[in-house]
Amino acid sequence: MNRPGKQQVFSISTDEQFNATALQVFNYQAKHNPVYRQFIEGLKIAPASVTSYQQIPFLPIEFFKSHTILSTDEPVEVTFTSSGTTGMITSSHRVTDTSWYEDSFRKAFELFYGDSRDYTVLALLPSYLEREGSSLIYMVDDLIKQSNNPDSGFFLYNHDELFHQLKKQQAVGKPTLLIGVTFGLLDFIENYQVNFPELVIMETGGMKGRRKEMIREELHDILGKGFGVNHIHSEYGMTELLSQAYSKGDGIFNCPPWMKIIIRDTNDPLSTLQTNKTGGISVIDLANVNSCAFIATQDLGRIYADGSFEVLGRFDQSDIRGCNLLIA
Repeated sequence: MNRPGKQQVFSISTDEQFNATALQVFNYQAKHNPVYRQFIEGLKIAPASVTSYQQIPFLPIEFFKSHTILSTDEPVEVTFTSSGTTGMITSSHRVTDTSWYEDSFRKAFELFYGDSRDYTVLALLPSYLEREGSSLIYMVDDLIKQSNNPDSGFFLYNHDELFHQLKKQQAVGKPTLLIGVTFGLLDFIENYQVNFPELVIMETGGMKGRRKEMIREELHDILGKGFGVNHIHSEYGMTELLSQAYSKGDGIFNCPPWMKIIIRDTNDPLSTLQTNKTGGISVIDLANVNSCAFIATQDLGRIYADGSFEVLGRFDQSDIRGCNLLIA
């Protein structure tokens, strides 16, 4: 079974196409990914018995901390690593073809927000900028470059410069995206008050130990008042994935067509829950053809009839990773 190409993955538009491509990726990875193959064998699942994407077994995300997860022997171009506190074992996602990642986040951004060249892209991501191997920094840096706008850029702790840049963008009426780690956005509005209703604020989640966690409704209310916006956008992605889901408000996320969320029973990982039931979030990311496209995360959530989903927190005793959402 050959792996699908980018044209096939990124042109998916129906559930039938998704199912066929997911099964193709599954059979390819079940054969060519040694760790995933051993995992499937341990479950005593014959790949030929899997006839729907809903039957595909999901590799626990913890394997990215202890194993090399690859479905190809092609050379690794970049290794993305998760954030973590001192002494914590972090995940490593080895990417053999960064063009898959670039195509995935560029196409997803365009799908949800339009052409990045229409935006000024501002980033307040201090904890990510201060370490190596962040997939989020890779993505945002590319979006900044794609915007081809001299006003786009990163802001570390220079809040005064960011404040004046926001005022400038509001004055010229240029569509503006500010993507920021949660604690950085809160730090900013403690000292600067902005009333910029047209601004798109996208929080990536995570206090990184800098502040106490808070429920999403409280957080979004504080950020909304601080920036003068009605809705807070969010990005749901992680080191181990090459695709992201986006929320334009109220914590409800939608996936691009080549990505799906499955909710699993926390007591029976092979059992899928129906809509409106809370369980573990498993992700199918068909852009991740060279690693593993089927990952069981440590996040809790629920899915709705239209395919949108909500993130409700994390499993007990799970360590805190980058891009995690807040307990709600």
